[in-house]
Amino acid sequence: MVETEISDEMINVPRPVVRKFQARPQREGVGAVVRRSIGRFELKYFDPFLVLDEFSVSAPAGFPDHPHRGFETVTYMLQGAITHEDFAGHKGTIGAGDLQWMTAGRGIVHSEMPASQGVQKGLQLWINLSSKHKMIEPRYQEIQSDDIVEAEKNGIKVRIIAGEALGKRSPIYTRTPTLYLDFTLKPGSNLQQPIPKSWNAFVYVLEGEGIFGNSRSSPTTAHHLLLLGPGDGLMVWNKSSKPLRFILVGGEPLGEPLVQFGPFVMNTQEEIDQTIRDFENCVNGFERASDWQSQAMVDC
Repeated sequence: MVETEISDEMINVPRPVVRKFQARPQREGVGAVVRRSIGRFELKYFDPFLVLDEFSVSAPAGFPDHPHRGFETVTYMLQGAITHEDFAGHKGTIGAGDLQWMTAGRGIVHSEMPASQGVQKGLQLWINLSSKHKMIEPRYQEIQSDDIVEAEKNGIKVRIIAGEALGKRSPIYTRTPTLYLDFTLKPGSNLQQPIPKSWNAFVYVLEGEGIFGNSRSSPTTAHHLLLLGPGDGLMVWNKSSKPLRFILVGGEPLGEPLVQFGPFVMNTQEEIDQTIRDFENCVNGFERASDWQSQAMVDC
């Protein structure tokens, strides 16, 4: 990606909150529950972001064998563990605090299933790829929790999934330039985080309550998505008696046509039609799909 400098400089034009949504539970996969905030009927697409799910799943429910093409999925675990397996032989388990950044590119068929008893919770973000990157070879970047870059300052702790904050930078390579930060603010603390002016950005609150954009705004609580307007950064205040945890995500808009058919995201209807034919005929990136089943499906 093109490097974008994000420093600790003061915010001159704070980004206002222009829209607010509460993510309500819905069924997804097989028996799983997600709170979907991007990719729902009120907000189909927030360039370059296609979907944001806060998921909750317990065995035997999960996300069995399914395909993707044309975008990236970012899975960030909050509790428990998920086992991932794909038709190219890649298999692994990500636990609480771990990250998987999967570039589906020209095609992946995979499964994501609970790896332990109890409830598994996490976030999954879908990031669109530009037309020049939609048919690249699939790729994985996986980082265990202990290896995620962290920084602390003045009551603020941040886990840097992608991009830069408090003078530290994530090693994750993002084809679509992306900022992904997991902040925890102690009671009484406040934050100023620069965001490139040309990028779209949003906040999703995980725990506690905070004031975003304007110190006179009403507090926002867990499971709410905040779309941010124009400006050069985000200002946040925790005026409550409990910690505030939220993610801040920003990305460079692609500004390209979008046609989506479920797990396939391309630029034209013709490309979607071709993708469906490729998947049905197990060609052009889906060759291994012809006789593959995940272990989870075999064990059913």
